[in-house]
Amino acid sequence: MPAITPATLTTRALLLDMDGTLVNSDAVVERCWRRWAVRHGLDPEQALKVVHGRQGYATMAVLLPDRPMEQNHADNRVMLAEETADLDGVVPVPGAPAFMTAIAGLPHALVTSADEALAQARMGAAGLRMPETRVTAERVGASKPDPEGFLKGAAELGFDPADCVVFEDSEAGIQAGRSAGMRVIGVGPRAAAFAPDVHVMDLTALEVAFSDDTIHLSFSA
Repeated sequence: MPAITPATLTTRALLLDMDGTLVNSDAVVERCWRRWAVRHGLDPEQALKVVHGRQGYATMAVLLPDRPMEQNHADNRVMLAEETADLDGVVPVPGAPAFMTAIAGLPHALVTSADEALAQARMGAAGLRMPETRVTAERVGASKPDPEGFLKGAAELGFDPADCVVFEDSEAGIQAGRSAGMRVIGVGPRAAAFAPDVHVMDLTALEVAFSDDTIHLSFSA
C-alpha cells in the first residue's frame, strides 16, 4: 500500500541521503553503470535496477556474486573517479535549495554512499550547501542497506535513532533507515514502492519549522 502522507511530522534531527534525495544525478549514474555493465557482459537495464543507494562495490557484489571482493573494490575506485569527473546533468531535486536553506541552523547530517570527493562534486554542481556533519563512504565499513551510516550520523549529531528522521529515495536506503530504528521520508518516484513512513514526490511538498528543540515538518499532497 502507498504511504499515507500525514499533515505534520515532528523530530529532533534530520539524516539526508544525497543522490536522488537532494541531488538528481540519475543521468551520470546511468551513463557510468551502463558502460560498466556492458564491459562485464551484463544487461544494463537489469544492472540499473540495483545500483541506487548502495556503494559501488556492493552493487558489483550483487551483480557478480562469484567475483572476488578485492576486484569489486578496485572497480569501485575507478567508478568513483568516473562519476566525480562527469557532472553533466547533475541538478538539485526540486525544492532542495530552499529545503537546505530552511534547515541550515537545525541538527542535520548528510549520509551518502558517495565518497567525500564525489559528494563535494555533486553538491557543488547542484549549487547546494554541504552539511557540516556528513558520513561518506570512507567512514563506514558497510554499505546501505546496512544501517551503520545512519547510526553514525545520529551519534555524531548527539541524538538517539528514534529522534531522527531519514530522507531517502532508494530501496537500500529506506531499508537502512528502518533498520536503524528511524522513521523514513521517501523522496521521488523510486521511493514510493518501498513503504516509507511518508512519501513526497520532491522537496517542494515540504515546509520546515522549529520550536522547543523540535523540528516540525509539514507536508502537502
